[in-house]
Amino acid sequence: MSELTMVQAVNDGLKSIMREDDTVLLMGEDVGPKGGVFLATEGLTAEFGEERCFDTPLSEDGIVGVGIGLALNGMKPVCEIQFQDFIFPAFDQIVSEAAKMRYRSGGQYTVPMVVRTPYGGGIRGGLYHSQSGEAYFAHTPGLKVVIPSTPYDAKGLLISSILDPDPVLFMEPKALYRAFREEVPEGVYTVDLSTVREVVPGDAAVIYCWGAMVPVATEAARRIKETRQQDVRVVDLRTLMPLDEDAVLQAARECGRVVVLQEAPRFCGYASEISALLAEHAVESLEAPVRRVTGFDTPFPNTLENYYLPDARRVMDAVEQVLDF
Repeated sequence: MSELTMVQAVNDGLKSIMREDDTVLLMGEDVGPKGGVFLATEGLTAEFGEERCFDTPLSEDGIVGVGIGLALNGMKPVCEIQFQDFIFPAFDQIVSEAAKMRYRSGGQYTVPMVVRTPYGGGIRGGLYHSQSGEAYFAHTPGLKVVIPSTPYDAKGLLISSILDPDPVLFMEPKALYRAFREEVPEGVYTVDLSTVREVVPGDAAVIYCWGAMVPVATEAARRIKETRQQDVRVVDLRTLMPLDEDAVLQAARECGRVVVLQEAPRFCGYASEISALLAEHAVESLEAPVRRVTGFDTPFPNTLENYYLPDARRVMDAVEQVLDF
């Protein structure tokens, strides 16, 4: 095994599956010889040639539209959108075409395509390079939405997404690209989609989170343990759609007190869906109202990123509120 950062694990995942499966190809803006803005595709054109890893025009709808066509004709395209903020010109292709193809064809056709995109804050990118739009896409039947939080999961979930017969939006938290290293197996391995990961065990309360918020939740749980000697469970959802609802409900029933953490704005965010799920199916097990810790209902700021993004202090405050209710 090698110790890799998340961006290296993404690169290694692409490289590993491309070596095993010659129907996998990669396309996007600057993904070729340059290796992408974050170097996630570095070296792939050199190894596999421009027929399998190539630059495209600056046209997100064109990138995804071509990907759909390739997927319908036996390929497994991986389309990179340089920043998630730029994905909206391709929204119609993703939501109205890729996600609907299996249904509209009565199961005759599928779209085995992955749309990779870095998302969220953490690099002081301001309002056009820092958005978290997972809720837009999790609202779309037929589309899977996957967000890793560790290098190991990034590689395994990415390979699972590429091998999946249906379209997957694979959102990579850019704040974690080079935040830490961990051991990542060589070659091809998979992490099952629609599974959660228990990051920290505990039974006093549970924090549900994903992506770049997982380390924030982990730090909050550590501080609660130090200050109150109470164990707070941290659960990484990993796949927002389809969600492992049974695992989410089980953790809530076992802990009785819940905090949901997201960096996206509060109103109609994915945290609201988790809260509704618990209200409908686990309310008899809850000992306190569900608390949400989120970004603010404003555009992502240029100079106040640290204030906008949820931090361990805000999460700790919410946990203490449910513990003291």
